[in-house]
Amino acid sequence: FARKLSKPELAMKNELKASTGILGLDEITGGGLPQGRATLLVGGPGSGKTVLALQTLVNGARLYGEPGIFVAFEENSRQIIANASAFGWNLPVLERENLFFLDAQTKPEMIQAGQFDLSGMLAALAAKTQAMGARRIVFDSVDVLLELLQDAAAERREIYRLHDWLLQSKLTALITSKVFGGDLRPTQTHALGSMQFMVDCALALRHDLVDGVSQRSVRVIKYRGSGFYENEAPALIGEGGLEVAGVRRPSGNVAKVTDERVSTGVERLDAMLGGGYYRGASVLITGSPGTAKSTLAGAFAEAACRRGEGTLFVSFDSLEEELMRNLASVNIKLRPHEKRGRLRVTAARSGEGSAEEQFMRIRKMAREAKARNLVIDPVSALSKQGNELTAHSVVERLTDWVKTEGITLVSTSLLDSAAPEQEGTPLEISTIADTWLHLSYVIHAGERNRALTIIKSRGTAHSNQVRELVLSHRGVTLADVYSAGGEVLMGTLRWEKEKAVAAEQLEQRAEVSRRLSELEHDEAELTVRLKSLERELSAKRAAREALKRAEEQRRARLSSQHSEAREMRRADSA
Repeated sequence: FARKLSKPELAMKNELKASTGILGLDEITGGGLPQGRATLLVGGPGSGKTVLALQTLVNGARLYGEPGIFVAFEENSRQIIANASAFGWNLPVLERENLFFLDAQTKPEMIQAGQFDLSGMLAALAAKTQAMGARRIVFDSVDVLLELLQDAAAERREIYRLHDWLLQSKLTALITSKVFGGDLRPTQTHALGSMQFMVDCALALRHDLVDGVSQRSVRVIKYRGSGFYENEAPALIGEGGLEVAGVRRPSGNVAKVTDERVSTGVERLDAMLGGGYYRGASVLITGSPGTAKSTLAGAFAEAACRRGEGTLFVSFDSLEEELMRNLASVNIKLRPHEKRGRLRVTAARSGEGSAEEQFMRIRKMAREAKARNLVIDPVSALSKQGNELTAHSVVERLTDWVKTEGITLVSTSLLDSAAPEQEGTPLEISTIADTWLHLSYVIHAGERNRALTIIKSRGTAHSNQVRELVLSHRGVTLADVYSAGGEVLMGTLRWEKEKAVAAEQLEQRAEVSRRLSELEHDEAELTVRLKSLERELSAKRAAREALKRAEEQRRARLSSQHSEAREMRRADSA
């Protein structure tokens, strides 16, 4: 919407709308159908008009305590209830308390005699509405009844009669009508075509076959007094009825942004990414077939399960057992985690339904598994035949949804075969992915080796080096970088370089050891010589001291002798 509504405005707005209970439909209509007013629902055969109409009544009675009436002009109500039993709505129980079905269809053997109108039926409906306190009503395929009125003026009269009755009853009404040939307007053979101008809201359902793939959608044609999503929203009929894909959620509903890191499952790749992927980020792994995209995805899934986190792995390429067997060959063991309930592995086929159906199935399985991590291998399978126009939108909404739920998404994708040198993806998911890893082949010296490059990783410093991805029975790792002439060495050349480096290091260690031995020998020899010199020095010092003492003694004797001689001279003189 153009601006964020205040709480009083939002409360008033919600009071004017009746929620359908179909999340996506409520989202594109800004909260539901106009409360106490009429909505026209048009669509071709098999588009889901009856399902949607009945679902709004069921949800109104079951979720919001609003009794409803279903008026069937085409099918028998018992058939409608039987057909809807697969959705798990438990209509017989609701019918006893909050739902009423009125069979108003005409029988083939009936012959029209004279004029008739809707006043009698509407009077009966008014009494039933008051008796059960009905708040909602559906007129399913009212065009079938109006076709009996061969006079255009009579048709318009009954349309106005029905519309006036709905306004007076203040029921939230849904009127369904057929369209044919892809035209989203009601058939113009009767006056019902003018009803789209009378009602406050008009919805159109489409059911097309695109390259053999069924595609359903719903669009809000008009909605008086309310903003709405004007483009077509994908839809499908699932286990619980009609499901409508919501539009992109506002940023306020996105899960809290965190600095928490989760492991990629490859220790050296964690180091290249500065600690791993961000929690709740979308990660894309691209590459040609056989470059180990599934292997990196499996390594992430195993690491997530080791953390005790629920994980969903959706494979479009392999069956469950094949996938786990293949990954076990590189020491990625998923089967124990599946048995503990931490991991759910499911195989899918891109031709089993539209991209929208696949997305809704994935979303449903992720919620059932309480997944904090989701792996889709490859997500490019959604763009297969018949889904080219919708797959990009599906991937965008898938990315928005995982961010809203705080789920870490790792998806693989083949490169765009039309321009492989540009490293593009068929769905252009590379532009919305937070981290993009690219795998490629390096063919040199008769060998094909795998290389890994981090093209981007938003919000984190990451390595710009090309690393060799090595797969073995011990697991997955990235080899050290060796280069020669500006080229990164891989395979046998890398192994030979590693061997040469190891030999050089061994020779260096031997040389160092030899030099250490020589120095230790020299040190020992010098130590012995030092001790000998110290003893010699000590002897010299002792001799010097003895000589000094002898000289002092000699001088003392001479001094004593001189003193005695002087004394004797004085004695003689006297």
